[in-house]
Amino acid sequence: MAYEIDLGQFKIGAGNRPFLIAGPCVIENEQLVIDTAGRIADIAKAIGMPYVFKSSFDKANRTSITSFRGPGLEKGLAVLARVKQHIGVPVLTDVHSEEQATEAGRVVDILQIPAFLCRQTDLLIAAAKTGKVVNIKKGQFLSPPEMGNAVKKVEDSGNRRIVLTERGSSFGYNNLVADMRSLLIMRELGYPVVFDATHSVQLPGKAGSHSGGDARWAAPLARGAVAVGCDAVFIETHPAPAKALSDAATVMPLSAVKSCWKILQQIDTIARR
Repeated sequence: MAYEIDLGQFKIGAGNRPFLIAGPCVIENEQLVIDTAGRIADIAKAIGMPYVFKSSFDKANRTSITSFRGPGLEKGLAVLARVKQHIGVPVLTDVHSEEQATEAGRVVDILQIPAFLCRQTDLLIAAAKTGKVVNIKKGQFLSPPEMGNAVKKVEDSGNRRIVLTERGSSFGYNNLVADMRSLLIMRELGYPVVFDATHSVQLPGKAGSHSGGDARWAAPLARGAVAVGCDAVFIETHPAPAKALSDAATVMPLSAVKSCWKILQQIDTIARR
């Protein structure tokens, strides 16, 4: 049984119902972020869905140097602070350096360690020392048991508010495969596990100057993860996916989130029997 983590409005792990992490991949502009967060919050309230808003102030691992990265630390955190103030939901964002972790920890509820950086010791320590929940995404290059090393770095820094995320494993060139066993194996480390449905359907670098992917498979994989028994599902969503400035090939249309989650709720109910 995973540790139970108090996130203010609700608790995660330890047998609590799954929660949703969702939002546009990157902060494109403040209005889009506020509108998207508000629409998902309305859905969450209507169907009893615990919800954490996610968006990144900087996407430092884009394929091309010309790709849109976001507004940066200062402006991005100001937008995320307004989401918390006006929408009233917990907020998650990526951090890529010790400085970003410290600054973001003053604003957001969950600091996310990107998959490519899950072995960066100083980053993990800095995130841990904020006292905020630390969501460590499993590297595409790691086996599930190896995440125990990342967990220990956070634990030994005095923080047991840890969440682990599966986002697919490299399977040859430009391809990822989601192994549902990973969720169960990582849960044996003692912490809640998340399935990242939209990043798991990426085709990294497939499009040359950016990652490709196939968003059709995100919802079916999410259904599988909930049936296995994950603690949360991570879905990047956008009101107009074709116009998204990051991960356009894999984000879920905002209009599809409600129906997707209602099915996930039904599957969770059956799995609990």
